[in-house]
Amino acid sequence: MNAPVIHNRRDILRYAAAGGALVIAAPIASRVRAQRDGSPFPTPWFEGPVGGFVAINPDETVTIAFPNPEMGQGVDTSLPMLLAEELEVDFDRVSTVQMPLEIMRGEDGEMTWKYAPQGSGGSYSIPGHYEGLRQAGALARTLLISAAAAQFGVPASELVAARGVVRHEASGKKASYGELAAAAASIEPPAEAPALKPQSEFRLIGTPQKMKNARAIVTGEATFGIDAEKPGMLYAVMSRCPYFDGTAKSVDDSAARKVSGVVDIVKIEGPGPTGPYDVQAEGYAVVATSLWAAMKGRRALQIEWNTGPYAEESSGSFKRQCAELLEGTGQIVRDDGDFDAAFANAAETYEATYWQPYVSHAPLEPQNCLADVTEDGVEIIAPTQMPSGASRIVAAALGVDREKIKILPTRLGGGFGRRLSNDYVAEAALISKAVKAPVKLIWTRDDDLQHDFYRPSGMHQLKAGFDADGNLVAWTHRLASASKYYRRPNLPESDYWQAELYPDDFPSQFVNNVRLEYFSARSGAPRGSWRAPAHTANAFVVQSFLDEIAEGRGEDPLALRLRLLGEARELPYEQHGGPVFNPGRLAECLRVAAEKGGYGEKMPAGRGRGIAGHFTFGGYCAQVVDVETDDQGGLRVTKVVAAVDIGTVINPNGVAAQLESGVNDGLSTALRLAINIDGGRVTNANFDTYQLMKIADAPPVVETHIIDNGETPSGMGEMGLPPLAPALANAIFEATGKRIRSLPIADQLNS
Repeated sequence: MNAPVIHNRRDILRYAAAGGALVIAAPIASRVRAQRDGSPFPTPWFEGPVGGFVAINPDETVTIAFPNPEMGQGVDTSLPMLLAEELEVDFDRVSTVQMPLEIMRGEDGEMTWKYAPQGSGGSYSIPGHYEGLRQAGALARTLLISAAAAQFGVPASELVAARGVVRHEASGKKASYGELAAAAASIEPPAEAPALKPQSEFRLIGTPQKMKNARAIVTGEATFGIDAEKPGMLYAVMSRCPYFDGTAKSVDDSAARKVSGVVDIVKIEGPGPTGPYDVQAEGYAVVATSLWAAMKGRRALQIEWNTGPYAEESSGSFKRQCAELLEGTGQIVRDDGDFDAAFANAAETYEATYWQPYVSHAPLEPQNCLADVTEDGVEIIAPTQMPSGASRIVAAALGVDREKIKILPTRLGGGFGRRLSNDYVAEAALISKAVKAPVKLIWTRDDDLQHDFYRPSGMHQLKAGFDADGNLVAWTHRLASASKYYRRPNLPESDYWQAELYPDDFPSQFVNNVRLEYFSARSGAPRGSWRAPAHTANAFVVQSFLDEIAEGRGEDPLALRLRLLGEARELPYEQHGGPVFNPGRLAECLRVAAEKGGYGEKMPAGRGRGIAGHFTFGGYCAQVVDVETDDQGGLRVTKVVAAVDIGTVINPNGVAAQLESGVNDGLSTALRLAINIDGGRVTNANFDTYQLMKIADAPPVVETHIIDNGETPSGMGEMGLPPLAPALANAIFEATGKRIRSLPIADQLNS
């Protein structure tokens, strides 16, 4: 979604209700802090006459609201930087605050954004707000200059604004923003949108900035959803059916109701075997005056569960199903040229099959939500990536008009795509309505692992053919998986592939005869988006396969990639991250990573160095991974060097942080993470059976090399993860001669 474009005064006023409203001399929004003394949890609404993004007070304090939920990707800093750049303020003196969900009813009667889109997902935050927030800052600066012009009695064209002060150089007159705020608030916006700065005049964008909330996080002062409190609040935990689409056969809650502090037991209806996941499973909420009492009450519940329609499913049976599907014919989703003929006539052919399991998001903060349902409306305080989705799901669950629902997103203790879903918000709202009191629902770790929306699992079969001159002439990617789209309302199964294969990904547009084929597998495991969705899976198999091809041909893996990518040019790309894909930018990332990472140097015995690169959601990233192995199957990643190209960089510190997190998350996942299914249920219950990487296993060196080329900016949240697993697998091959075709790696080096 592009930012609104302002052409005239009418558009400016529309923008004030859709993406850049101003508050001048308005009360500053209070910081989002959980109150532990029983006082109400404050809601940081801007109280000015318009509402919106920036508040400037007579005491010179400046508060900028960031619209998208903060989950560690740094939007509490990077998004305010966009506005502050055009506003011309000292960023060290700016405080930032999370904007609550701001929606309104449009002229067509449908709910729409009041100021700007407010979801965090798909690395959208920066590209989605790059123009709009700068326009808001430029408009604020223009109004302040106009106020100073009237006060000084000089033309506005003779004034300059910088670091929170408007100056008239000829006369020496100056006034601070705080002094001008009240007057600026009464000025009509200009007829035409103020011009934005050229990049050559940026003073803030592109400079390393400390994360605004970093001190609060490390000192324990940062407030997450799990910290929220309200007077009279009750606590709830739920016992959910552990079997996919199962239901309760019998329930005896008599012992649970006798537990001291237990107030009520509330049944939550499941979604049914085909409906969308408003909630994920049938369950019974134990509501109590304390979390401990609620947990004791849950242990006292006696529930016998039906095993549901997937009682025979296991990890092994699902893998066999995918293999059997690949023996047949699937749905052709891209078919250029004549793959069969080209492959049959190729001078050299290559084939490989890869496997990837279900994996969990496993955020440090389990799901939680504080809901307060009253006759007057609903208030939701929750760590959600999609506050508008929370509003919709509550409205549907309770039959309440969305204008009566307030959503306050808190800082998220990890999201990674899990909190794109708002099932936990629906649960909390239903419980609050049933007991007629504010309720804080808290998931435990085993709840979170066993009721996730997992990254889809699947089996990939790749084939490639080369002619006698070494040209790639045939390519196919066949995938059998259980799509995350399988329960989307009104979506036919023929569209399930769209979440699993991206037809314009490399090397689809680099070979004349290409076929992509999808096989829809049946599984009861709930599926959803997990960091860079299909890119994490497809980058592993494609980049691993390229290394296998290079070895078979006796060609350097980097040279093969660069040869296939060719020269810089813009190719159409219809999936998320388009509308174009420039292979030259990916090639440059590969070259920089290779140079900085020493790729191609001879490695000692037992050590290896691998390379991989991928285009993800508009950004380009390549990584070189160094590994050490031993005769006992031990594996250690000693260094990761990455080059990233996400166009114009807002905060280099944020880019490096996201790259490092992607590397560590990607490595943790590749090493040991897999969700195990047996008897139609997830058997992983905690971090003893879902072993996240320990600090000692993290690479001691992670280098980030940023290619800032001034192009339109992309996000960085997902770019660092897709290249890690294939670069790691390629390094392992160089060190050991063993190909990793199945994830996680686990103990494969022992065999």
